[in-house]
Amino acid sequence: MNQRLRRLLGTSPAAACVIALMTGCSNSTGVDAPEAHATPPGRFASADPGSVNTYWITAPDGLVVIDTLRTPDDARKAIAAIKKTGTPVAAVLLTHSHPDHVGGAGAFHEAFPEAPLYASASTDSAMREDKRGFYPLARSANAAFPARLTYADKTFKDGAPLQVGGLRFETATFAHGESDTATVYYRSDTGDLFAGDVATSKVTPALLEGNSCGWLRILDELGRRFPGARTAYPGHGAPGPAKTLVADQRGYLQRFRGLVRPAVTVDSPAGRAVDPVEQKTIITEMGRAYPGHPPVADLPSLVQENIKAVAKELLAADPAKVPAVCADKPREGALLPPVDAYVDAVDSGDLDALTGAFAADAEVVDVGRRIQGRAAIRAWAEDEVIGGRLTVLGVAENRPGYQRLLVRFSPGGADGFDAFYAFTVEGSSLTRAELTYAD
Repeated sequence: MNQRLRRLLGTSPAAACVIALMTGCSNSTGVDAPEAHATPPGRFASADPGSVNTYWITAPDGLVVIDTLRTPDDARKAIAAIKKTGTPVAAVLLTHSHPDHVGGAGAFHEAFPEAPLYASASTDSAMREDKRGFYPLARSANAAFPARLTYADKTFKDGAPLQVGGLRFETATFAHGESDTATVYYRSDTGDLFAGDVATSKVTPALLEGNSCGWLRILDELGRRFPGARTAYPGHGAPGPAKTLVADQRGYLQRFRGLVRPAVTVDSPAGRAVDPVEQKTIITEMGRAYPGHPPVADLPSLVQENIKAVAKELLAADPAKVPAVCADKPREGALLPPVDAYVDAVDSGDLDALTGAFAADAEVVDVGRRIQGRAAIRAWAEDEVIGGRLTVLGVAENRPGYQRLLVRFSPGGADGFDAFYAFTVEGSSLTRAELTYAD
């Protein structure tokens, strides 16, 4: 809405100074902003189905590699790309114990024997114990999976900071989500978040461990733990704005749970079981909402197995103890995830996250003025929103796929005016936002 000031004051240098004083010259939120890095991480993605990422980061003492892919064959392809850099590997880090991220560790050790392999204490234990029997299963499904695993030769305490290759990583370890334990690595100097499978990007995830609610709670914890994260580098799919990837992952899980829940109620056609018709409906609806999302595993029945796991999880849950983040419908006063992402992006001055909260063909109606499409919304937000502060005063309307908020918007971070912001949500994205004055 800063455009209104420009229309009132004109475009002279003096007017620009007034606008700068009124709206602020910085997007600072009181937290030191990460510095941009000159060299983004390198990335190798194995072939679909079940494409997996490995990354390498340029550090003062060499390259730091994140994850090792599913098989030695895939790892050697990544190793060839890494060797082309001409830079030695200083260390290899693991995010979690799933077969598709650790199966290539032996090939990395053979190629770079001087580079230690790091894992958190809980990840190392999960690999050595393999309580779910994932590694024999991986071997039976893929002959290229190694007969013997290569384990970490250096472990660190869960959540402890890590100094490797001349770089400092903050770490956080999360339990009982996408995997039994998972470690993320964060660079506060760049805002880079290496998220493993905690937040993936435009893929069909594996929910086989039946901890979708735990995963939702972890996503909330992740946002609170690393509020300065700019770019997320996921274990599957392309890197992107951290807040967008987290919001998209949350939206996917909530939609999936919301579709499975009615199929396991006592008054559903098959009672507490999911019948073939219900299963087909869930698969069709997820495919419509998330078209072209490849599976993270070479498993033709992945979605069917996901349905079984989530159905079992929902049936075992005590409704009275379900956390708010796992509720099928937003509780009174709780914001829908894409709405929350928008509010957070305004207050953090994150233009990428704000733009990413909207669908590609979304529409904003700003006091009667229509802005159509993500590119136009980005230009509008950069000109009239970023640099301001948005305070939610209350939720005026709250129903599935729609929320109308009473807010106070302060273009310069102070004073401001009250307004109603009405959001329409489809899946994990905003499809429409209508802004009107409250008086």
